[in-house]
Amino acid sequence: MIKKIEKNKDLSKIKEEILNLKKSLINFNFQKSTGQLEKTAIIRKTRRNIAQLKTQYKQVLIKQGAKNA
Repeated sequence: MIKKIEKNKDLSKIKEEILNLKKSLINFNFQKSTGQLEKTAIIRKTRRNIAQLKTQYKQVLIKQGAKNA
């Protein structure tokens, strides 16, 4: 479920993965509220992965801006 974040992805793949992780996070929160989620640490890991992907997305944008300038 939680994957190691790869380097050198293109922007569309990063965006897609962020959206998938956000959907999963919503699911996990519903499961937690109903008592179905056994490993609550997965919520924290998912939020962390989202933050890392957002950082990676921003870095790619900055690199592309530097190349175009």
